[in-house]
Order: sequence, then C-alpha cells, then structure tokens
Amino acid sequence: MYFLSDIEQKRLLYQLLPTAREVGVSKELRGWNWHQPPLKPYFDNVKLPMYQISSKYCPTNRDIYLRNIEKKFCPPNSRMALGKLFHGIVSDCLQSFRQRQNLSFDVWWQKVRWQEIGEKPETVIDKCRQVWDFMHKVCEAQLAELSCSQPYANEMDLLGTAIPFLVEHKLSGELLGLSDILSVDCFDYLRTIMFDLKVTSFKEDWHRLYSLGYALVFESIHEVPVDICCTVYLGVENGKISVQKDLFFANDELRQWWLEERDKKLEIVAERKDPGKPERSQCKEYCQYYNVCYG
Repeated sequence: MYFLSDIEQKRLLYQLLPTAREVGVSKELRGWNWHQPPLKPYFDNVKLPMYQISSKYCPTNRDIYLRNIEKKFCPPNSRMALGKLFHGIVSDCLQSFRQRQNLSFDVWWQKVRWQEIGEKPETVIDKCRQVWDFMHKVCEAQLAELSCSQPYANEMDLLGTAIPFLVEHKLSGELLGLSDILSVDCFDYLRTIMFDLKVTSFKEDWHRLYSLGYALVFESIHEVPVDICCTVYLGVENGKISVQKDLFFANDELRQWWLEERDKKLEIVAERKDPGKPERSQCKEYCQYYNVCYG
C-alpha cells in the first residue's frame, strides 16, 4: 500500500526531491517553529483532532460547530465503516508481518468491534479479506526481493529495510493546537515520506492537508524535516483492488493552507460561533451532518 512503484520512485528521485532541495521550505513554516507565528496557535484553550482540522466536507465548517459546540454525534455511514476497516487491516497486517506474528485474517476478523463499525460483517468480509491477502503478498514480495540482494543480513535488518514504515505512530499535536493523541497512518523513515490513507476513489485537493498536517506535527516533535507527503487512495470494486498515490512536495503554499484551516476551525470552537449552513447544493449527502442541517 505504501510501497512506491518504479515510476513513483523515479518521480520522487528526479522531480520531487530536486524541487524540494531547490525551492526549500520557509523556516517559519517548519513544525519546529511551533512557538512563533504563523505556527503558534491563537487559541491555547482549544485542541482539535487532525481529521477535523484537515477535512473540508462542509463548505462553511459547520460540522466543526455541530460536533464540538452542540455536541451532535452521528453514527458512521457505510463509507466511514469501510474506511475504518481498511485502515485497521492495512496497519495490523503490516505490523503483524514486521513482528513475524503470523496473524491470520480469520483471527483478526474475530477481534473486530462491530458495535463501533456500524456495518454488517457479511456485507464487507470479502473486500476485507481481499485487502488483507493483497497486503500480505506485497510484504512477502518485498522481503523476498531484499533477501536475494542481502544474503548475510539477519531477519530483523531485512524487515526494517524491506518494510520501512512506522504505522499508526502516536504523536502529540498539542504544540500546534491539535489533540495530544494522534495516529499517523504511515511514515516511511528511510525516505522521510508522510503517508495518509484514503478509502475512496474520489480525489480532492484538500486530501493533501492530512499528510501535510502530520508532517508539521512530526517536525514539531522530532525536528526532522519532512518535505514529501503522499495520499494513498485504496478502493475495491468488482473484485479488483485499486491503489493510486498522490505524491507531492510539502511546500509553503500547502503549509499556509493548513494553518489557515486550523486557525478558522479553532476560532469557531473558541468563540462558539455558528458559521451557518452552506447552500444545500454544495452539500454531500454522505456528510454525517447532512440530516442535521437539512433533515
């Protein structure tokens, strides 16, 4: 899922990295400058999770007001349920493989908390098993290929190089006005790429804000520059798995966009002001709060 294809690797080496080195990132927009404007949050008493800062499902951000001020909690829809399952499969399969636990899909499936998913198991089991098998085969292939070129390396070294990912890595975003419990979908520590997984085939420009936000948080804590981010789009339709990647340079413009979104949403919560409903034609029916606004 997070392994780069040959073409993606070439684009990284000959396009994105040279651009990042030549253009660079303004020092005031690095995460380690969290204590100075523009990274320093205006409202110290409000902390929001990354998904609220980075999402733009609602054109007016009224979803932020409804959830945090009016305390409106809606059950997950089928899109969200499948997304949660696929995220769990990808992360658990990768971690199980790296730790050589030999966790099977059937054992993993029995541990799913269906009361939190909001979906019937029989409607999604085939897709989930397909993603699990795909992940396991890709990991096996990566390990086998590396083993051939490094015959004297021990298994731990091979796994650390073949699968160089921190998965569901826990971070505190409180220095940047976020929750103190954040989970990064994936960080490639050999190439310093921040990944975010999306279970959808519909691409939006603002999807880049997720991995960009995590890159800023990572910089704020570890003081390691993260110049490359990637959104991974995972889908399963008609028995086929589709994986597409949006690999991009975490430039000044995107960093400023993320900060603008953060400041607007923190202000809504801090000042408890309703930004108002968007035009109905602008709303997506899969929005959690569609029925709250127009039910």
